[in-house]
Amino acid sequence: MPAMPPHRHGAEPDAGQLSKILRGSGISLSPAQTGQLWKYHQLLRQYNKELNLTRILNFQSMVRKLYIDSIMPGRIIDLPSPLMDLGSGAGMPGIPLKIANPKIEIILAESRRNRVQFIETVLGELGLKKISILGRSVSASTEAPVMGIITRAVETIRKTLERIVGSLAKGGLAIFMKGPECEEEIEEALDRFGRGFRLIRDHHYRLPNSSDERRLVVFERLDSPPWARKAELTKENLVRIIESENNETFRNLKKLLTPRGIRKQLQALVFGQKQVSEMLVRLPEKCVAWISRGDRNPPPEGSPRHLMWYQLAPPLYETLDLFGTSFPIVLVKIDEIPRWTPSEGLSEGCTLFVPFQDPENVGAVIRSAVAFGAAAIIMLAEAANPYHPKSVRASGGVVFRANLLEGPSIKDLPQDLPVVALSKEGKRISDFKFPAKFGLLPGIEGPGLPDRFRKAGVSIPISGEVESLNAVAATAVALFVWAQTQD
Repeated sequence: MPAMPPHRHGAEPDAGQLSKILRGSGISLSPAQTGQLWKYHQLLRQYNKELNLTRILNFQSMVRKLYIDSIMPGRIIDLPSPLMDLGSGAGMPGIPLKIANPKIEIILAESRRNRVQFIETVLGELGLKKISILGRSVSASTEAPVMGIITRAVETIRKTLERIVGSLAKGGLAIFMKGPECEEEIEEALDRFGRGFRLIRDHHYRLPNSSDERRLVVFERLDSPPWARKAELTKENLVRIIESENNETFRNLKKLLTPRGIRKQLQALVFGQKQVSEMLVRLPEKCVAWISRGDRNPPPEGSPRHLMWYQLAPPLYETLDLFGTSFPIVLVKIDEIPRWTPSEGLSEGCTLFVPFQDPENVGAVIRSAVAFGAAAIIMLAEAANPYHPKSVRASGGVVFRANLLEGPSIKDLPQDLPVVALSKEGKRISDFKFPAKFGLLPGIEGPGLPDRFRKAGVSIPISGEVESLNAVAATAVALFVWAQTQD
């Protein structure tokens, strides 16, 4: 970067005046430290006109609002190391903090190239040790392991916490240099990150010999960042990197997109952040592996200790990501569905017979059956596999908690079984008295019910403008009406 002549406003102050202002503010630096800060000041003034590094030009204001302001957090709390200065700009607060606290390792994170070039010039001139530059934007996917992050940027606390989750270590500090009015920001951050961060310091203060109010807000991280989880799982030999479509594990995973593969392996895939997270918490013993796109998004802290982590090459992951969620998939083990025969009879209450051939309909009706308290759910031979990815997704994950049985074909249900069929030719459901034990039977999509069940069933009255209800909707209505009689 080419040098420029100093930008002067009247008589140029000297290092002695800088030291005097600092001492008057309760900050005592050694002559060497004062010399480094003075050189930094000169470089800031020198390049300011070209780079617009600061709008503060008065010497005393620069010392107070830039340098003292940057040094103050180290006078209020014990600074962690390494410490990242997020959005460092012209090097603040990082460079003044480093000068005043030479033992701390500092990383200056700044993405603007002209600012990076200025910081490089400063570090070269000052000869500071254990200070480096991260010359790119920091996002949630950035892995720059640090024990602390400090920022005086205008971005909200919540947005900053979102950006640093890939870098800040467990137990590390997120230090925010704020103005006096930031209560809403703090509350917003706690609402969003209440499990991952806790507020440990909220310190109001004024800059020495000034009416300028400041607030130092400090959060401690409670969970582990991805890089720490990766190291832990690698150490425990729980990581498998899969890059070839010929890999046996990948071939088996791909087969789980089909009913045959699910039946043969007795495993299923769960998609979507909400359902994946619920599986890890509610049924951790069923979870086998965490499947991600490369090494992004490791299993969260608190996952089952036996959980494998399959890191798939992007094209392989996209082959499995049936719904385009981009969120890791969980591989779960399932139990073989017990066989039911008509000779066993039915349980007390409502047993739902499911003949649906569309897996999404299967998932949706299982969700309704569990919601309204059906005693059992019998999958007829015509039905789609309840653990098909589309069924699992439509069920909201309820399928893993449902009482499922495997039954015969709809046409093989015996005449003497207490079946209540859903048919528009049947009795109005509002006038029907449900038996103590019965099987609720909707028709198959398209073909509907066998003739022998049509007139003996119940109907749901609808407007003449519509020919019939969707079979899943009709089943949900019938289950609801029955459930009301159980109160």
